[in-house]
Amino acid sequence: MDIQRIVVSVLPILIAITFHEVSHGFVAHKLGDPTAKLTGRLTLNPLAHIDLVGTVIMPFMLLLLGLPVFGYAKPVPINPMNFRDPKRDMAISAAAGPVTNILLAIVSLLILKFFVLPVSIFLPKGIGTVFVEPLTLMFVVSIQINVFLAAFNLIPIPPLDGGRVLVGLLPHEYAVSYSKIEPYGFLIVIVLIATGIAGYFVIPLANLFLAIVKLF
Repeated sequence: MDIQRIVVSVLPILIAITFHEVSHGFVAHKLGDPTAKLTGRLTLNPLAHIDLVGTVIMPFMLLLLGLPVFGYAKPVPINPMNFRDPKRDMAISAAAGPVTNILLAIVSLLILKFFVLPVSIFLPKGIGTVFVEPLTLMFVVSIQINVFLAAFNLIPIPPLDGGRVLVGLLPHEYAVSYSKIEPYGFLIVIVLIATGIAGYFVIPLANLFLAIVKLF
């Protein structure tokens, strides 16, 4: 893994996880829960969302190993008891994160296609090498990170977003039973990653999202 790719990946990672978390809180606030706003988490300042392990150490290690990059920020606090329909609105709030990442991937592609690449045609070769190539790489990395982050978070295991969405879609009786695995959710996800099983879900979904992004 070269230093340039690590450097240009820092900003896309911060933007991806910051917008992901803020979108949860923003949608929750619109649905009646002010918890995120009251705790100062409805801000695009990444310092409010950074988690040392999930935001810094994990993505950096994955970059060094040449593996798909993902990470996480401090979860935005949401109190479903403030929702009019807790089951439904929690699912909507959870879905906001992955949806936001897909939108960020689309925006990154559009900026790359309609601004960065066209401008590079008119620049001297030296300037293109110094500025345009790193900028191009940054937006390519942004597309990859956001697509992968959306797919990973949709693994249907709570407390990941996919698990919360699934709980919202299941009939009440099954939703209550399924939500009981949440305390063990991260352990289950780690096992799925370690055994490679997670890849059977994440990679096809990431490829689907990438195909959707490429339509733009």
